[in-house]
Amino acid sequence: MFTRINKLFAIKGYGLFVICVLLVGTGISISLPYLALYCTEKLGMSAATFGIFTAVSSLSGVVANSLIGKHSDRRMDRRFIIIIATVSSALGYTSYLVFDNFLILLIIVSFFSGLGAAAMPQIYAYAQESANESNSDDKTFAMSTLRSLVSLGFLVGPLIGTIILGTVGYKGLFMGTSAIFLTISSLVFIFLPKKGAIQKKRMGTGTTTLKRSQIFYPLIAFIFLFAVNAVNGIVTPLFIVNELHGTYSDVGMVVSICAGLEIPIMFVLGAVSRKISNHSLMISACCIAILYNIILSVSTDSWHLIAAQLLQAAFVAIVMGNGLSYFTELLPNSPGLSTSIYYNGSIIGRLVGNLGGGIIAQFVGFRDVYWASLVIVIVAFLILWSIRPHKDVEVAT
Repeated sequence: MFTRINKLFAIKGYGLFVICVLLVGTGISISLPYLALYCTEKLGMSAATFGIFTAVSSLSGVVANSLIGKHSDRRMDRRFIIIIATVSSALGYTSYLVFDNFLILLIIVSFFSGLGAAAMPQIYAYAQESANESNSDDKTFAMSTLRSLVSLGFLVGPLIGTIILGTVGYKGLFMGTSAIFLTISSLVFIFLPKKGAIQKKRMGTGTTTLKRSQIFYPLIAFIFLFAVNAVNGIVTPLFIVNELHGTYSDVGMVVSICAGLEIPIMFVLGAVSRKISNHSLMISACCIAILYNIILSVSTDSWHLIAAQLLQAAFVAIVMGNGLSYFTELLPNSPGLSTSIYYNGSIIGRLVGNLGGGIIAQFVGFRDVYWASLVIVIVAFLILWSIRPHKDVEVAT
């Protein structure tokens, strides 16, 4: 295994990609847990207003990602895109300290965070191109390893954020986050070579045309899976405390166990990627999610949920770790577009899940949320089951 990991660094720039994705995960998670508190307590937003703020800024990221992802594969310099995106993210976080008017802050943050949303997809796209140019035979393992480092950043980031907030307050929190993104842009500017993403020929030996429907259906399935994961994140703590009469320690244990298991499972799945196709793993993720939601819908004690976190961790590891490789296999000649599609699916899915989960929980109860999630996962399973894997294909334009 050590030899296999060592070979990943034969991919040009892989060491820099490792540092960048770890910093991106850390940077986002430093301020993310406290953003709602800052906007409601310091800026005076209501919970509903903050929800609108989050939704608009998230959708701006989808729009920017779609435009940048499509054109990034056509002779654009990914290095320049990554630098602009990370600088924009830094300016977006700094904006929270400069503007206190809701409308102005909404416009400024939506603009900068929209551009900044392209940073991670373009880093992955550059890494995918480097793996192709290096003739790596372990691309899925390389990409899933990078994705696991984002999860690692999300583990350590909140702790760092707590320390910063406790010592220097919100100013230090947002300035520290901005500094991390400026560090990424500096590293990319200094160490990453300029490279235009020249699109390969669409028609050639062994190449077929991939219909838009063959991208649209997997995207819908992934949106459903990300939505279910988001629902679990917001509803499960409330379900434990209000329905099962558990403690806050139980909530913390559920979150910690799931987060702690995600990374090693993600790493193992990347290691066995040569033996199991990404499509088969996605089908497996749906089956795992079906079992998980059945357990939660009939659970009567907190320990049932704690034990079930092995299933949830496996589900998240597959969708987060191998989902990206699933789309890059569908669009092997368009890494920018494939990574953008995947990230747009995750953004839309989380948005739908957060809104839908809260509404269902409020009007029909916490337990019924898991029954609704079960139905959604079954639909995603049927969609993926009906799609045959395609290789060496390109999207029609």
